[in-house]
Amino acid sequence: MRRVSRRLRAVASVAATTVPLLWSALPGAASAAASRSPSTADPGPVALPVIPSVLAPGQPCTGASPTQVHAQPWTVRALSLPRAWQLTRGSGVTVAMVDTGVATDVPALAGRVTAAGDAGHDCVGHGSFAAGLIAGGVDDAGGGGVAPQARILAVRGTGPRGGTTPGAVATGIRSAVEGGARIVYVGAALTTGKDELTAAVAYATSKDALVVAPAAPDVAPAPAGAATPDTTARPYYPAFIPQVVAVEDYGPDGSRPKGAPDVFAADLAAPGDAVVSVGPKGPGRFIGSGSSLAAASAAGAAALVRAYQPLLTAAQVERRLVATAYPAATPILDTYAAVASVSSTVTGTPPEPAASVRMPGHVSSAPRNRALIIAAVGGGLLALAVAAAAVAPLGRARHWRPAGDETG
Repeated sequence: MRRVSRRLRAVASVAATTVPLLWSALPGAASAAASRSPSTADPGPVALPVIPSVLAPGQPCTGASPTQVHAQPWTVRALSLPRAWQLTRGSGVTVAMVDTGVATDVPALAGRVTAAGDAGHDCVGHGSFAAGLIAGGVDDAGGGGVAPQARILAVRGTGPRGGTTPGAVATGIRSAVEGGARIVYVGAALTTGKDELTAAVAYATSKDALVVAPAAPDVAPAPAGAATPDTTARPYYPAFIPQVVAVEDYGPDGSRPKGAPDVFAADLAAPGDAVVSVGPKGPGRFIGSGSSLAAASAAGAAALVRAYQPLLTAAQVERRLVATAYPAATPILDTYAAVASVSSTVTGTPPEPAASVRMPGHVSSAPRNRALIIAAVGGGLLALAVAAAAVAPLGRARHWRPAGDETG
């Protein structure tokens, strides 16, 4: 799929500032309205530990978070999940996690995690966190994942401490497909390995599995000897491979986090900044930011689509996610629309013309106001003409004359 280019940063910036205005005009706008102002959907002042993506040398494995969340995360409404859950919760679909592993004893994922090899142990915690965003069980505290009844297949795509290579990711993608996954989530964004990863994605595509990956890394890479990270936009793999759904992140206010790596191109934008999920141990919650977490939201949405429309191919699911998204510089994931919209049996996308599940964006009232003014003036002139037509004969009958006319 051809990506949305982000080279024109000025255009993207303008579009980002107009996103809240667009959302306010849509029926799913309750999500954005909640995300733009404090509400019960915000984590509030609760301080949560940050989930890492890589462990520094000597850093111990991520333990249990001591903090619980007692408010619904903003992502639940931003993704229109309560509406989507009325149709499906992802039952019957397996999502593979090619990441740091997924702990098999996480309460929010209890009984729904299968691990390949040693991927049931997650020292870093990133894979467990992303799995919670995709398939965490619904509860009053954590809000649940996008597809809370989907199953998780844990596949190791990194080393024990989170570092990875193109070979490890490619092997993980193949293993995920061989394990029966219909959705393959990849947590890595790499600058090398194009050919190797393209071959792995082609294998997944041949088996009707949809690969979803971040359009940029969570943290900008720091060149050797450089004082600051390099946020320059560049292609990252496997996201830049055409058959992969490339996803970038946005936060509660609709913008990307400050200092985040620039995105070269993406298919979708999804919640990824200040998102809350589980860790590798216990019921406590962590907070995280990055495009890898936005990709988890998109993978969960894809799982819902495949559960509700099981006859759609992977390519059709990809097109549906993009075609039903909110229009923006990078289309914004609309989970409910992706699940609910009526699709063509050939393309998997809503037929044209079709009744959209979303209301159109804000339309300027200026033309309407001009029409009202013209109608009012025209109506007034018509009324005067009618009155003149009625009064003139009476005047003639009574021999009315203009003022100052003394003749007659």
